[in-house]
Amino acid sequence: MAIYNPSSLKAEEFINHEEILATIEYAEQNKNNVELIDEILEKARPVKSGNGCTCKGLTHREASVLLACEIPEKIQKMYEIAQEIKLAFYGNRIVMFAPLYLSNYCVNGCVYCPYHMKNKHIARKKLTQEEVRNEVIALQDMGHKRLAIEAGEDPVNNPIEYILECIKTIYSVNHKNGAIRRVNVNIAATTVENYRKLKEAGIGTYILFQETYHKESYLKLHPTGPKHDYDYHTEAMDRAMEGGIDDVGLGVLFGLELYKYEFAGLLMHAEHLEAVHGVGPHTISVPRIKHADDIDPNVFDNSIPDDMFEKIIACIRLAVPYTGMIISTRESQECRERVLKMGISQISGASRTSVGGYTEQERPHDSEQFDVSDQRTLDEVVRWLMENGHIPSFCTACYREGRTGDRFMSLCKNGQILNCCHPNALMTLTEYLVDYASEETKAIGFKMIEDELKKVPTEKVREIAMSNIRDIKASNRRDFRF
Repeated sequence: MAIYNPSSLKAEEFINHEEILATIEYAEQNKNNVELIDEILEKARPVKSGNGCTCKGLTHREASVLLACEIPEKIQKMYEIAQEIKLAFYGNRIVMFAPLYLSNYCVNGCVYCPYHMKNKHIARKKLTQEEVRNEVIALQDMGHKRLAIEAGEDPVNNPIEYILECIKTIYSVNHKNGAIRRVNVNIAATTVENYRKLKEAGIGTYILFQETYHKESYLKLHPTGPKHDYDYHTEAMDRAMEGGIDDVGLGVLFGLELYKYEFAGLLMHAEHLEAVHGVGPHTISVPRIKHADDIDPNVFDNSIPDDMFEKIIACIRLAVPYTGMIISTRESQECRERVLKMGISQISGASRTSVGGYTEQERPHDSEQFDVSDQRTLDEVVRWLMENGHIPSFCTACYREGRTGDRFMSLCKNGQILNCCHPNALMTLTEYLVDYASEETKAIGFKMIEDELKKVPTEKVREIAMSNIRDIKASNRRDFRF
């Protein structure tokens, strides 16, 4: 039997089945232990430190106790502290991005994904470099600056050379005032050598969803193809970091396995990265399984309702306070509105999950990976965020200034968000408003920027930001950053 060891490089030891089962049992035994719950909540609360705040975070066992807790006033307290943490470290900014699907050719047999090899009626597509250019121009014309590229696993159709060529093409496209300033990558687990190549290509975050941490379920859900290798997949982040990638993004597909198991496994993976590499995940994503071609989500009987989904997000925020959290257009506007204040720091907008979907006038469905619940335009999403008190941010400054990995965490912990990320968000929002927004969105946005500039604590930074914003409005000068 494998022994739990967060510092191990073996998947069965840092994601240890017996430890997860013991954690779930411990949480069940203590879900009404008011004294312990209060201690955990107090530990999670942000504490003022110098110019900023510090947070201790929570262990997977402590966070699992909160997740199991059914006492209404304690759950409300969790939500209040989650909101405190979100505002302390990320402010009211929400970073915007869009996925770009390059190819849906795939050799895996994942039973929850329509790209699985046995699906013979889905339209298989792979973008040429000219088609990549056209997709990028369409995204730039919306106002996007950050992409997450997606591709099925197929060593013949989608080798690493193809991915690298696409990244080069994406960065090369400058259209009017548009430019994609950062490409994040969501592709299959690969080798240290290939991760080095991705790093050299200038990627931002490498994202890989575990799908499920339950090994027995994982093997059944991935019956064929290279993704069937649970250990190789689970240990991918260690190879990525060995290859020089500072920022990695974790995630599970909620609904495949029991949520308590996934929750504990996800936090154990974060603890493992911290123990081995000195920095946890840059982001955690929280997708739920959705309907797609050839896929009926009702087949999977572990779906979670919105109220539990909200609680999971709040508990993740308490456990890993410095980690960004992502929610996609898989979720409805109503659901996204509920969870934004609980700790979400990034959302996608105007997403199309089909290969070549952005250049089509009508949303194509023949090659979608999943149904998109929130189908609003980027302008509508930006306006909705501002109406709810959030700053839509198109900033990519930290990646390009080398503030990645532990350097970003240091910025976050030292309370410099308001002097750095906050003005960067306002300057990139100004770019969006001037270049792409509707008149209604402009009116709301410029008023918000005027109000939010007052929150920049350092007078010199505030004056520079104001000067840059005036330049953006008066000329074609773009891409100011702290």
